[in-house]
Amino acid sequence: MDKKTVPNDILIPQIGELLSEGREVELKPKGFSMLPFIRPDKDSVVLKKKDSVSIGDIVLADLKGRYVLHRVIKEDGEKLTLMGDGNVRGTEGCSRKDVLGTVVTIMKNGVKPVVPGKGKLWKTLLPARRYLLAFYKRVIM
Repeated sequence: MDKKTVPNDILIPQIGELLSEGREVELKPKGFSMLPFIRPDKDSVVLKKKDSVSIGDIVLADLKGRYVLHRVIKEDGEKLTLMGDGNVRGTEGCSRKDVLGTVVTIMKNGVKPVVPGKGKLWKTLLPARRYLLAFYKRVIM
């Protein structure tokens, strides 16, 4: 099968439209920001538009034309704070209306479906995350 790469500024708005129609969309993420739970070029995610988003959900968000697949770590009314599981610092802010969809399934190696957890333990490991990710990238990846 031929592999085609479509720029995010073209692909993601189309995905947003499909999600808003109530469809599920499978997407293969490119970056490393959700390591170790979502691996680029190995795993894919199934997204769905949900009525509500809560802390721990992994969401696809439109940050004014820059798109991220990150976990919600804080909510304050309509405002959400996002952070990638593979990040050791740095967060993004968005509003609930900027969320295009929520990850409902992670397809490990593209075939094994896994329901994503809320990442509570991983969040508490933030101070040690740098070392855990370094080990993962050097030994396991």
